[in-house]
Amino acid sequence: MKVVLDASAVLAVLQEERGQEVVLPHLRGGIISAVNYSEVLKKSAENGGDIDRTRQFLEAFVLVVVPFDDRRALETARLWSIGRGQGLSFADRACLALALSQSATILTTDGPMSKAELPVKVIKIR
Repeated sequence: MKVVLDASAVLAVLQEERGQEVVLPHLRGGIISAVNYSEVLKKSAENGGDIDRTRQFLEAFVLVVVPFDDRRALETARLWSIGRGQGLSFADRACLALALSQSATILTTDGPMSKAELPVKVIKIR
């Protein structure tokens, strides 16, 4: 199964939170948008972590960071009309757009994303 990780799923591992056991098997070779990756690094620093150590930890898993380029920007923008009434953030839409383009399943803790009416499987880890 191809898996796209939302920032919240990766943070569950980094912060040893409930649901991390669902994410850990998919961290190696998992896919994450550069938008969500940036969010993970920022949240890590916000919580007192070191950005470089967090980056090194994630690189050890061979986590695939997909650039947020003009094509991804277009796909993400197109999801705005679908997600605006569901409380989807920009980062949520970037994650959903990536999963749609990869025909992948999303792992997240995000309630609104799990309710998105799109042809993508979203697994809420807790």
